[in-house]
Amino acid sequence: MADWLAGKRALVVGAGSGIGRAVLDAFRAEGATVAVLERDPAKCAALADQFDDVPVVVGDATTRDANERAVAAAVDAFGGLDVLVSCVGIFDFYRGLGELDADVIDRAFDEMFAVNVKSHLHSVKAALPALRASRGAVVLTESTSAYHPGRGGVLYVSSKFAVRGLVTALAHELAPEVRVNAVAPGGTLHTDLRGLDALDMSERRLADTPGRERELAARVPLNVALTGADHAWSYVFLASDRSRGITGGVTHPDGGIGVKT
Repeated sequence: MADWLAGKRALVVGAGSGIGRAVLDAFRAEGATVAVLERDPAKCAALADQFDDVPVVVGDATTRDANERAVAAAVDAFGGLDVLVSCVGIFDFYRGLGELDADVIDRAFDEMFAVNVKSHLHSVKAALPALRASRGAVVLTESTSAYHPGRGGVLYVSSKFAVRGLVTALAHELAPEVRVNAVAPGGTLHTDLRGLDALDMSERRLADTPGRERELAARVPLNVALTGADHAWSYVFLASDRSRGITGGVTHPDGGIGVKT
């Protein structure tokens, strides 16, 4: 333990599983106190059973109310907020425009952008007064899909490009009081990332794809299949004072896909 986050007060949105849960564990290991906003009541119950010092709020991150309740819970418990992390997301299982029926585009678009983009706006908006008071940091979750084609369908890729835009715009707007950065993970093992309800995919999990570990390793130069725990340390760095000179930036824990020829 290096205590990179000693004394930091954090809220992790989407911490019930996958990358978000790994961020929760890494932040605590590095000395932070952490609150959680999570939509799934069963995941919230599991967290509450395991930790008696983690405020857990059940709610939908795409809504103003849930984010405001989560921020209030964190501030009430810790006396303020230094770090906001959002790890929520939804997937489209590589569905191209040619494969999307015209009559589902409206619903699928609204669902994808509500979860992958609007949720970040609500989370940052709710946390902004507390983060300004502490001169804190925001770490959002992009994806390798925001930089390379073929790692998602047309809706997923465009939503992640939108998150890139959010990071740039917010970093510019909120400086110098609040730093805003992102992590762009590559394909990840053991997440609960699910498909769009509008496409009848809400029970389909990306982690259940046959041969996924082998396929993830084969697609990147480092020949590694990464887990949420691997990605979590990028969030730790960007949340820490060691990155105090960085805003509008992104780390790429993706096995080196950017140098693949």
